[in-house]
Amino acid sequence: MKSYKAAAVQMTSLPNLSQNLTQAEELIDLAVHQGAELVALPENFSFLGDDQAKIAEAEKIHHESEKFLKTMARRFQITLLGGGFPVPVGNGKVYNTALLVGPDGEELSRYEKVHLFDVDLPDGNTYLESRTVLAGTHLPPVYPSKDFGNLGLSVCYDVRFPELYRHLSQMGAEVLFVPAAFTAYTGKDHWQVLLQARAIENTCYVIAPAQTGNHYELRYTHGHAMVIDPWGTVLADAGEKPGVAIASIQPSRLEQVRRQMPSLRHRTFV
Repeated sequence: MKSYKAAAVQMTSLPNLSQNLTQAEELIDLAVHQGAELVALPENFSFLGDDQAKIAEAEKIHHESEKFLKTMARRFQITLLGGGFPVPVGNGKVYNTALLVGPDGEELSRYEKVHLFDVDLPDGNTYLESRTVLAGTHLPPVYPSKDFGNLGLSVCYDVRFPELYRHLSQMGAEVLFVPAAFTAYTGKDHWQVLLQARAIENTCYVIAPAQTGNHYELRYTHGHAMVIDPWGTVLADAGEKPGVAIASIQPSRLEQVRRQMPSLRHRTFV
């Protein structure tokens, strides 16, 4: 693992595939020009619309999303995470899939979101992700990158389930991806503190790309894409507008925190 710059991209994705991919390309270009070698796009980067529209276009979204990720990774010579897009599985349902792609355009790792966002919020909004999404059945993988460290995958709502990240740390994760489309209502109270908790308790870097703003009708997201270090310090915060949060990932910092706070070695119940 070397020292490098990582970027968490922040988007306002819409129910418009081509427009979203154009926005994503512009933000990847911005991140690369600022020195990023590892770039992460948020959940629903290629399409954020209602369930009916998502299912109607699922085949096209899937095909174009994978093609886009592989093309961008090759063009910019980066390792690129697409934080979540629909992959059809039949019967009107999809997997919410995160895909990690290397600079040669080859797939490195894939994760199908396990925890689905089925909630009734106090602001009157109801979310029922399971209506169109089939939950994954496998724990997320850790991809061992010689350059970027051991990369653990997750998606959005997963961040509320610390046992998933303990699994990733037990598998050797050093950097945790948390791509999200966090609701505006929950995000203001929970987003940053949950990300910091996952970083602190696992002594890992966290790269958390995000959606922001109004996407359609009453669908608003919180923004604040972040990069957080293993001590829980927020290194970069993209605020509330589309953009990028970029910070250096330092193996020496990771080693220092794990040496000074060796909590992973002190676990009693495994």
